[in-house]
Amino acid sequence: MRTLAIIPDSRIEGKIFLLRGKKVMLDKDLAELYGAETKNLNKTVKRNIERFPADFMFQLNAREMEIWKSQIVTSKSDLNLRLQIGTSSHGGQRYRYHAFTEQGVAMLSSVLNSRRAIQVNIQIIRTFTKLRELIATNKELREKIEKLESKYDQQFKVVFEAIKQLLAPPTKPIRKIGFNI
Repeated sequence: MRTLAIIPDSRIEGKIFLLRGKKVMLDKDLAELYGAETKNLNKTVKRNIERFPADFMFQLNAREMEIWKSQIVTSKSDLNLRLQIGTSSHGGQRYRYHAFTEQGVAMLSSVLNSRRAIQVNIQIIRTFTKLRELIATNKELREKIEKLESKYDQQFKVVFEAIKQLLAPPTKPIRKIGFNI
């Protein structure tokens, strides 16, 4: 059975963050993509906690939560925005987010059985793979350019200097005041 893209890749990419040196997705974002409530997703994970070791899932600490909240611009009067960052209407913290690594997201597919969850999981794993390939490609390209620069630096120095001179604005000769005889 071929799966159809039910969520744009860009939407998934926008929910992948770098945290503790790992690419992760937050429980609230995953629940939104799966069309579930965050508390239900977390209950399912807790019932299957042996499937989620620390390198698959971890909970943000208080400092990480403060940094996270400071990066989201919120209005004190907007309840929806406060709920998005996990606070109650009184400003208190409801819970700290869980962050799932790529392996944790893959493991979610074994505990979430809805058809939508399975299709979304396939899309998320493909997006993680695409991002990993992009990073590898960019690293290889940067390394090749650096090699070329170091190898041909002296040979192309003259060329680069000539290009700089061509790009520099022309200098106009200073006109003398008076008549020329």
